[in-house]
Amino acid sequence: MALERLQALRGMVDLLPQQTMVWQQVEEQARQHFQRAGVGEIRTPLLEATALFARGIGEATDVVGKEMYSFRDRGQRSCTLRPEGTASVVRAAIQHGLLGQGPQRLWYMGPMFRYERPQAGRQRQFHQIGLELLAIANERSDVEAMAMAWDLLDDLGIQGLQLQINTLGTPEDRRCYREQLVGWLEQRMDQLDPDSQQRLATNPLRILDSKNQATQDLLKEAPQLLGTLGKESRGRFERVCQLLQALDIPFVIQPQLVRGLDYYTHTAFEITSDQLGAQATVCGGGRYDGLVAMLGGPPTAGMGWAMGIERLVLLLGQQSRTTAPQVVVLNRGDAAQERALVLARQLRRANLRVELDLSGATFARQFKRADRLGGRLAVIIGEQEAQAGAVKLKWLHQAPHPGSEMSRREEWTVSDRDLCRTVERLLAGEHQAEPTPV
Repeated sequence: MALERLQALRGMVDLLPQQTMVWQQVEEQARQHFQRAGVGEIRTPLLEATALFARGIGEATDVVGKEMYSFRDRGQRSCTLRPEGTASVVRAAIQHGLLGQGPQRLWYMGPMFRYERPQAGRQRQFHQIGLELLAIANERSDVEAMAMAWDLLDDLGIQGLQLQINTLGTPEDRRCYREQLVGWLEQRMDQLDPDSQQRLATNPLRILDSKNQATQDLLKEAPQLLGTLGKESRGRFERVCQLLQALDIPFVIQPQLVRGLDYYTHTAFEITSDQLGAQATVCGGGRYDGLVAMLGGPPTAGMGWAMGIERLVLLLGQQSRTTAPQVVVLNRGDAAQERALVLARQLRRANLRVELDLSGATFARQFKRADRLGGRLAVIIGEQEAQAGAVKLKWLHQAPHPGSEMSRREEWTVSDRDLCRTVERLLAGEHQAEPTPV
């Protein structure tokens, strides 16, 4: 009886080498971006106490109620694979006393887990890059956070971006608005979709974010949060808009943009791309001045955002091929194979990208494979070359310097001791580096 063929779980995706190259480009760009901005990286565990997210995200949310991967460990403790990064970063900042050391500028990158319907750009194991600014309360930190997100996406070459912003005001502003909104919606309960009807009793502000088109059409006539803002909140939001204009970052005010949890205050934002269709959001964030205290720390301001790497990769395209080797070492015969192993290592230690052919196939097949890899220069070692302490060199595809000696000759022989120096000079384009025969 044949064994069952094992496959990855639904929503858990393998990243193959061709795709991984795009991911590495995104990750490296993020590292450089945050280093320039003086933001330190923090790495938190994938597994946390369930209470962290139940308290931080909220029992009434879909994430906690329906989507978390939770289980009891052997000590009967309830554990959860992290569904988002902010709560873990705040927990770490409290636990390690970072908040007593002044403002914290932190970023993270890694996998998150949510049990939801997989679709393009959204999987059950997904990856985020995130920023958290802690103990910085002024509106300039809101704008700096949004600017860092905008500039990172711009550096990556993401097209069709739009920054959408809103303000949630103070908790008092939001309480006043919530009362108005609930009263208005209760009179139109029969026009709401089932999910929105349920949220009306638990988390009514999330109705503003409904994906149901009929509900969205209804909400066009609903009271607006901007109309309930106090003088201080309105002035703060106006200042945020002025600073974005000073940075020449285009934005639109989106009154329906909300964060439905009680610890959110003031600025909320999303960055979308018109290249993604329905799943347009590539980055979202906001100010969460109540979260640190909710998780047991001192009252502390917070501002942050997260962007999904899967969606960035979709936007960048997955057509980038693996970086081509500069040198391909072709070899055939027992002595040649041993010598090829030594010389390939020497070339790699000279900081060259080297592919060593381990197939033992004919040279004709090895050359075909080297051409498919996109290699530039072939180092050829047969039994005769191995015994003579020499190798042959040959340009793959076409010589980079038409008319040079190397482009006119099929092959050229150099000694092993001169190999690294000769290859480096040839790849650097130095004509005077033409190898001399042994």
